[in-house]
Amino acid sequence: MYPFTYTKATDTREALDAGQRGGRYIAGGTTLVDLMRETVERPGSLVDIGGLPLHEVRVTEGGGLRIGALVTMAEAATHPKVRIAYPVVSQALELSASAQLRNMATIGGNIMQRTRCTYFRDVTADCNKREPGSGCAALEGFNRTHAILGTSDSCVATHPSDVAVAFAALEARVHLLGPDGERTVLFADFLLKPGSTPNREQALRQGELITAVEIPAHARPLASGYLKVRDRQSYEFALTSAAVALHIRRGVIREAKVAAGGVGTVPWKLPAVEQALIGERPSGRLWAEAAGHAADGARPLQHNRFKVELLKRTVERQLRIVGDIA
Repeated sequence: MYPFTYTKATDTREALDAGQRGGRYIAGGTTLVDLMRETVERPGSLVDIGGLPLHEVRVTEGGGLRIGALVTMAEAATHPKVRIAYPVVSQALELSASAQLRNMATIGGNIMQRTRCTYFRDVTADCNKREPGSGCAALEGFNRTHAILGTSDSCVATHPSDVAVAFAALEARVHLLGPDGERTVLFADFLLKPGSTPNREQALRQGELITAVEIPAHARPLASGYLKVRDRQSYEFALTSAAVALHIRRGVIREAKVAAGGVGTVPWKLPAVEQALIGERPSGRLWAEAAGHAADGARPLQHNRFKVELLKRTVERQLRIVGDIA
């Protein structure tokens, strides 16, 4: 562990001032403390934002749902407004981590968490995300759990969050507060694909603070759910996952929101699958045909070719599950 200073912010202005000076925000700390112990992260200054007033879950004027950045995963998963309106969010949260971690980790921290790529966490390995220009050991190493979508020659690490997949499917927005005021970023633009700069992972400016994640209003009724496929049934990251939300009226799919996890460098929206569904009547054949587009553009590596077929099967199965309850 390297030395660092610790400050507890009493209001957002104090937090922003410290963030502007290079301080790293910490709330639940379930990711950052781990990375500091492993010397992957070496912040010189920590700013504890746990006491800021960002703990609210509320319905917006437009009928969407706003989840404060400091709402814990457990609180969000069990909140009646989340559970009733967006089961896909509750399920994604409850299939994440452990109960102990869900009681500590926050929504803002969850979408900021860094990859579980073993080469990223091994400070002796080459990793462009941790040390730009050093290379990517995963490209020629053991890459069974790595990404097949959104990769580059610089990085093939997956994004680990489950609830981020649900947020991507539902086209959420991230509310930010910085020295220049408030702004909102589409979730699809908030997490960045690696390209040639995998060390830059979010569209955040210096000192900006996540204040909330907002799910826009969607047509009702909306059936939704999250399916996670992994090597063991608890405390494991996804090999593949699928977040699906369907609005079906008079027997026809009017809206479809679909995203995949465990396969992309960021939560992976599946527009080709969505387009194949809209305007069609649910059927086993439709689910299979639509899911056949799930791996469009995939670039599998030596050890994760199985993910191409597994992803299609995961999406098909979840379309069938959600379609049956819609």
